[in-house]
Amino acid sequence: MTPPIPAVLVLEDGTRYEGDAYGAVGETLGEVVFSTGMTGYQETLTDPSYAGQIVVQTAPHIGNTGVNAQDMESRQIWVDGYVVRDPSRVVSNWRSEDTLENALTETSIVGIAGVDTRALTRRIRSEGSMRGGIFSGEAASADETTLLEKVRAQPSMAGRNLSDRVSTPEPIVHPSTADERIGSVAIIDLGIKTATIKALAERGFDVHVLPHATTIDQLRELAPTAVFYSNGPGDPASSDAHVELLQNVLRDGTPFFGICFGNQLLGRALGFDTYKLPFGHRGINQPVVDTFSGRIEITAQNHGFAVQAPLDGPVETPAGFGRAQVSHIGLNDQVVEGLRCLDIPAFSVQFHPEAAAGPHDSAPLFDQFRQMVREHLASPSTPTNGQENA
Repeated sequence: MTPPIPAVLVLEDGTRYEGDAYGAVGETLGEVVFSTGMTGYQETLTDPSYAGQIVVQTAPHIGNTGVNAQDMESRQIWVDGYVVRDPSRVVSNWRSEDTLENALTETSIVGIAGVDTRALTRRIRSEGSMRGGIFSGEAASADETTLLEKVRAQPSMAGRNLSDRVSTPEPIVHPSTADERIGSVAIIDLGIKTATIKALAERGFDVHVLPHATTIDQLRELAPTAVFYSNGPGDPASSDAHVELLQNVLRDGTPFFGICFGNQLLGRALGFDTYKLPFGHRGINQPVVDTFSGRIEITAQNHGFAVQAPLDGPVETPAGFGRAQVSHIGLNDQVVEGLRCLDIPAFSVQFHPEAAAGPHDSAPLFDQFRQMVREHLASPSTPTNGQENA
């Protein structure tokens, strides 16, 4: 066996974690965050929402089922770095087509193994997500001051717009796979996952995946039955163009559904503010409560920002789109996990109802979207104040 290549993870507060190179050898920078999923590491790695981030897996054993083409949630691995404790030395799964380490190496993802990820996670939970860097091989031999300066010189996630990095460069159409076609849905691709496209196609929509820079004129020319904003990385406060586009969609009366980043952008379109969470919600075990039904759901989440909106009942939206209500609340920290407009056909959730690695408590939200579109087609909504002021 070849000897391990030394590597080190450096946080912006000066904390260092030594280990071995895992994947590509070199250096990488990003916001260090942790994901609590016990399964689905390939879905995590290929989730575009992780662009710009170094992901720490809290599950101790990673790589035991290898990787395969079917479980890819997008066209590539998006994390900027990867931190694990005990990478599996053996791949044992009938679906495996390659090892995880080979996949990381071939896509130039710099990682580190042998790290006490429990201690690292506790530090992030205490101090908040931090900028960091992984340095391996020759890069790890630089003096501590030099490495720390590199980490601190990188930009913070706050204020970053990463949509152009992850969005499709050209429109893509996925036809409906259902027996009954409902219409078409235009997805503004801010970091869409394959499972979301599949879920919408299965419910009778021709799915048009559009570049993030799509204009309202281009959207109106397409004339979709509904509009969808996907998940994605970055700070929603730096996506004013997407907010303006969505406000025009709402004024047109087109049904809208958004998830994750799309929830934050709906919040801003309605006139609410957004803010950065201390360490975010990332994993497939996040409990939320539906404020309309009282039902508790275990959800998959991946976000570092959230909407600032009143939790207690309907309120008039500051931007003049009628009333809205917080539809879901996170039970761990009372964070807004969903919004529902009461006077226009629009709603969103902060979590992932497609949940490619599970759980599937929230999958019926796609059925709710389909029903909302059906009702809108049967009886178009009347203009709201926001529409009248357009």
